[in-house]
Parts: sequence; structure tokens; C-alpha cells
Amino acid sequence: MHANFHQLVERCEQFNQQKLTRASAVMNRQGQQVFELLPLLLHYHHALLPGYVPGDVPAGICQFVPNDCQREFIDELCRAAHEHQGLEQHECDILGLYSMGSTSSIGQGHRSDLDIWVCHAHTLAPARAALLQHKCLLISKWADQRGVELNFFLIPDNKFRTDNQQSVQGESCGSAQHLLLLDEFYRSHLRIAGKRLVWMFAPGKLGPGYDQFVAEQFASGTLNHDEWLDLGGFARIPAEEYFGSALWQLYKSIDSPYKAVLKTVLMEAYSHEYPDTQLLCRQLKGVFQTAETLDETQDHYVLMLEKVTDYLKSIGDEKRLDLVRRCFYLKVSEALMPEQENDESLAWRQQIMDRLIGLWGWPAEKLARLDNRANWKVEEVKAAYGELLEALMQSYRSLIQFARRNNISESINPEDIGILSRKLYAAFENLPGKVQLINLRIAPDLSEPDISLVQVPQGRVNQAGWYLYKYGLNPADILGRSAIEHSDYASKLVAWAHFNGLLTEQSRWHLFNQSTDLNLQHLQEFSRDLAALFPARLPEPSNLALSRPCEVRHLAIFLNLEEDPTVHRRDRTLEFGASTSNPFSFGRQQENLAGSVDIIYRNSWDEVRTLHFGGSTAVVDSLTAMLGKMHQGASPPETLNVYCYSRHLRSLLRTRFEQLVQECIELRLGPVNGHRLKRLQLGLEQFGIFFERRGVSVKRMEPERTSVPATKGNAQGNNALSYALRLDQHQRQPVPEVVDAYASEGLVQFFFESSGEGYNLYILDEANRTEVYHQVAGSKDELVQSINRLYTANQEQKEGQSHFSHFNLPQYYEIVRTNDEVRVLTFRTSKDDRDPLPADPV
Repeated sequence: MHANFHQLVERCEQFNQQKLTRASAVMNRQGQQVFELLPLLLHYHHALLPGYVPGDVPAGICQFVPNDCQREFIDELCRAAHEHQGLEQHECDILGLYSMGSTSSIGQGHRSDLDIWVCHAHTLAPARAALLQHKCLLISKWADQRGVELNFFLIPDNKFRTDNQQSVQGESCGSAQHLLLLDEFYRSHLRIAGKRLVWMFAPGKLGPGYDQFVAEQFASGTLNHDEWLDLGGFARIPAEEYFGSALWQLYKSIDSPYKAVLKTVLMEAYSHEYPDTQLLCRQLKGVFQTAETLDETQDHYVLMLEKVTDYLKSIGDEKRLDLVRRCFYLKVSEALMPEQENDESLAWRQQIMDRLIGLWGWPAEKLARLDNRANWKVEEVKAAYGELLEALMQSYRSLIQFARRNNISESINPEDIGILSRKLYAAFENLPGKVQLINLRIAPDLSEPDISLVQVPQGRVNQAGWYLYKYGLNPADILGRSAIEHSDYASKLVAWAHFNGLLTEQSRWHLFNQSTDLNLQHLQEFSRDLAALFPARLPEPSNLALSRPCEVRHLAIFLNLEEDPTVHRRDRTLEFGASTSNPFSFGRQQENLAGSVDIIYRNSWDEVRTLHFGGSTAVVDSLTAMLGKMHQGASPPETLNVYCYSRHLRSLLRTRFEQLVQECIELRLGPVNGHRLKRLQLGLEQFGIFFERRGVSVKRMEPERTSVPATKGNAQGNNALSYALRLDQHQRQPVPEVVDAYASEGLVQFFFESSGEGYNLYILDEANRTEVYHQVAGSKDELVQSINRLYTANQEQKEGQSHFSHFNLPQYYEIVRTNDEVRVLTFRTSKDDRDPLPADPV
């Protein structure tokens, strides 16, 4: 071991206690209570304590002795419950309890979550590990009731000596990181209770000889297993890990963009040094083994900033260097509550920041602008959003190029690639009609007292469509101001303002409309209806939802918001009877009273999408587009609401359209035998909507003729209508019905079906056209990896394409036949023999 081994042990205890004190000082009272009681709850297992689970639950933390405060809590608890013998624990099933992440660093804030590693022997019986996992879940819920986010990770002591086959789940990175996760743990860990970590005391550059050296120390008695825990060393960081780590950090950017930028550029810096990567955990260990006092040279956030700074300077990237410094400053400045600013126990943080600001040479105006982040509004947030995403994508592109140069495949398993990429796609991909959420916890409040909609008709100087402003229509306010957003239709802008927090109950609408039927009253009604139907935020989608084609969950339809044929009736007599009361072909004149259809829906990937249709075919256009979002095996929407803003006959039109939508959804999602037809009269014309296994099409029909299903050829010949899905009528190879049931618009899907010594492969492209390959030989794993590389390798951005279009990766499934049952399962690699109790957060 290190020459000053015993002195290092004493120093380690001293530094660890100082870090515990620093960590507690940042927390509020509830956080301090949870942090203080945490080791007690896992050391003892008693019905009096939070997290109690009946059964043989692992308990007892090695080397843990309650301090005075913890002992007082136990004594009071026992007295209240008349437990005169107190609490006892003789077994020690838990090797150690450690926090990792920002805790005790300059990056820790009063709202920071606690990521806790519960280390145990890999020989712990799976059934007992399951009980411990359940107990941790109950403790997390107890902490959540006190406003503290507490994430537990069960870590077997051999985790980093075996292949990583864990899955992404909640806060767990699954297969996205492995040894890079250990690097982060070693550089950021704080020992709450339990054994000391051997890593911190071993010589710096043992490399492949680390395991043998540590074994010799245990054999000689220098170390003993009762006091020391060894999670392993680093012979090298496999190049394969950088791709998964980049995906994981991009995913984390959804909730913590400033931290994610720092960590993503760190991965880029690591890859730049490959294969001789200088890991931060090794640097920190070197500093610890020579330090006399705990200072900023041992703060892992400061070390990360220094590493990233050196890298960006070396490649001459001043733009991102300025950004990472601002990210670091904002991460640190958001950490403290206002009442903590003058707390002497936290003065060390301000001293570090004062030194860095002086080193950067920042002017007072720049600091004032950053310090005013609590008051940032939509302009500042949009600018920050774009800047953060561009920096993240630049790092991602660099890491992809690194992977190509080194001819490596991804170590992350296909299921995790799919889940992470779909979360990124849903969060960041800017598609037509999609409501983009721009406030990634950048500013606390984007609400505006006055919001204006301005409509510009065709043929004017400005682009036609609708413009959203954050001011009233007073010329003094709006002249010279840039619009926040532009869209071809009003409903998307109202939805954008609602979901991004600009529009609240107190906001006042202002409207300047030149050529549509929208009026201020209906605009106000629409915004109230929208807010009542759609909460701005919902819990994030489950991994199960992300492993399947997205489905429409909450569907809302708004009729005649912009085009209302009943407005133009004025004082005309309404002439209709039982046979002429159809609002789509109304009265003697057979008028179509549906002038415009706006659709807003939220899908199972938590995307909010909008659609707009106008003109005489708005009804069939909207139906085919909406039904095209529903694959044949999908569940029906959980909610369906139809609103109408007509001046006249509002209830009739709303009721009939809702009935029509429900009928069409039942036809689309129900079992299909051959072709099914829904006839619909619109004005003087009749249309046929055809429902087939793989999609929906529409065709104009002659009333006196019997229709035949629309084919790919004659459907394309109808220029008046748009089609959600194209149908293949002449498929040469048979496709299992279960494949058609999963057919989903806009996705490439691969279905594997075992067949003899090989497998059958069915491919559905974005338009649900199929390719069939029988008796395919070769590795499914290699095929999946090569396809994913193909999708991520082309980093040339096409016109109109966002950076995040790369994350609409194909989906992979296995067709499994059990007796007479056919099921579709998410594809997993052949080596993916997962432990029944993965090291997931609970």
C-alpha cells in the first residue's frame, strides 16, 4: 500500500467527516433529517422504523456505530413504543453505504437528489436482495414525503468485474455506462457508513496488476475484509463505453442541462486521450494521497471543470469554453437558498467561485445577467435552449466519430439504445406540428401577463400564418419586437404557450385577425379548454411504453376554430329535416358545416402533437391522419374530447363528429377481416374510408357505384387529399398478423422470428411497406449493431432536419410462439442473461 498508509487512513477519516458536514450544511432541515437517519434505517430492521418489510431482510452495516444524535433518536423511538431493550443488530449484510454525484461538492444544491449505493456481497440470496430492494423503495417514498429525492442503487461487490447486463431504469444508466460509472463513483463518493474503499489507498498506476496487488495486501494482513471493500480497478476504459455514456448524458440533459453539458464534454475529453485516458478518479486519488488539507483540488466538480477547460483550450474551442464556464457558474449559483448566502460554513464555495471569476475575467454585466436567471423569460430561455442543445450534439458527434475511427461497436444493449434514443427523440426532435418544450429547468417562471396572436394573410410582405407575441397589441409595445413563434395555424401557438408555461389563467389574450373566423371569445374558450384537458407536465413515460410503438393517449379535437361555415349564414333560414340534419351535408343546400379541424394529442412517449386541417375535405383529412397515428394493435385513447366553436349548431356538429371519431377508432383498432368501409357524405360529395390491417386510406366515391378498396396507385392519383399511410396490396411474401398489428407510422421496425437453424426477418419502413427475408443466417446481435451504426454514423444534417433526427432509431422485436399463443417481445441480445435483481434504483 501507500508508504504513509496509516497516516492516509487518519486523513481519510478526517476528510470524510468534513465532507459529511459540508453536505449537511447545504441541505434544508428535512434533507438533514433524512441524511442523518439513512444509515440507521438500513442498519436496523424494526417495525418502528420507516421502510419495514416483513421477512428475512438484509440489515446491519459493517463497521457502523450510531453517533450521539442517532442514538438519541433510537432511544426516543423506543421510549415512545415502550421498547425497553432498545434496538440490536448482530449480522452485517450491508458492506457499505455511500453517496455519489454532487453531494458534498461545490455542485450540491439544496434541491439536489441523493444517489445512494448500497453495497452487498454478490453471494446474497436473490430472494433476500429483493426484500432489501423493496425496503429501499419504501425508504425512498418516506423521504419523498419530506421533499427529498432519494435514489438507491443495490451494488454487488463483483459488479465491475463482470459483464454489465443491467437495464436502463429510472435513474440507473443500465448498460449505458459501466467502468465509466465506477470512475464517477470513485471520484465523487462520500462514505456514509461501512467499509473504507481500497481504491483510494492503492498506488496510482497499477493498471492490470491492480487485482493481484490488492489480493496480496489482504493475504499479508495489511488489509482485512471486515474493514475494507474493493470494487475493482481499471485496466482500461473500453472505447465501446463512450457511445452509451454520451447517450446517457444527453438523456440526463432533459432535467439537468448545465451538468449534462459538463459531463458530455468530459466524455469527449476522455475519448480525445484514448487509449491513455487520464481518468479523473486517478487524478483525485493522487491529490488525496499528497494533500494536507481538504480544499478545492479535491472537489470533483472543480476537477471536472479543469479537465474540460484544458481540453477545449487544446482544440481552440472558445465558444464552448465560455458555455461550460457559464454552465458551471449557474449550476453552483442555483445550489444555495437565499438565506444561505452569508452562511460561514459555506464560505468555501464563494471563495472558489471568486477565484474562478477573476481567472475568467468576467465583466460585471455578464455576472448580473447570469445572476438574474430567476427572472429570465422566454427570449433568454429559447437562446439558452438552443445553445445547450448545440453543445450537447457537438460532443455527441465527436464521440460518434471517435467510435468510427476506432471501428468499435456499442457495448450498450439494443433495448437500452432504443429506450434512451426514444426519450431523446421525444424530448428534442422538432417535428412539424410538435410542441417543443424549451424550458429544461433553465428558468423558474415563463408566464406572461399579455399574449398576442397576429394573423397575416397570403400575399403580404411577411410570411403568411400566425405569429405569437408576449405583449399586447399596443403599437408602442409590439412595433420592432420579434415574434416568439410562428405557425401556419393558431392552435399550435396556443398549445406552445400553454405547455411552455407562458399562458396561465391570469394571462390576457390579444387578437389581430385579418382573414379567418377566429374571434377573441373563442380564442379564450379554446385556451381554457386546452388547459383543462392537458396538464403542462406528466410523469415521464415508462420503459415499457418506450419499448413499444407510440400510441395516442389523450386526444382532443377542436372544430371550426379558424373556419366556421355557420358564421356566414347570417340570417338565412335553416331548412332541414330528419333526412338533411347531417352537419357534414346539412339542409337542402347540403352544406358541410365543418370548416376546420384542429387536433391536439399526447402520446405514450409524452410528445404533444398538433394537426390542422381546413377546407371542404378537413373532416376526412383529419380522420385519416389521426387514424394513421394508431397502429392496429394499439389501445384506444384513454381520453377523447371534442369541442366546437361554431356560431350556430355547435352541439349538433360536436356530437356528430365525436360519434364519427369513436366509430372510426373502433374500426381501426378492432380485428380486421378483409376490407371494411366507412362511407361519409361531405357536402355534395361522398367519400369512402377503407380500414385494413396495416392502415387506412380514403377515396372519393360515386354515390351510384360500389366502391373497391383504394390501391396504392389510385390513392396517389387523388391530389385533393393527403394520406396518413400507404397500403401494400401486392405483398408477395406472407407477413404474420401480429406484425401488422404493430405497424406504426413513422418508424422502422424489425421483427425476428426463429425458423429452423436461421430466422425470418420482417421489416416495416416508415410508410409500413414490408420487406420479408426467410431463413436468414448470421448473428442477430451483429445485424442490430450494424443497423444502429448506420443510423448514427451519418452526421451530415440535411436541410430542414434537426440534430435529433438521428435518435429515431429502428425498433427491434422478437416474435415468440408458445403453444397456440403468438407474442411480440422487445429484442434483447443473446448474451443478455440478466440477473433477476439488477442494480436498479428503487
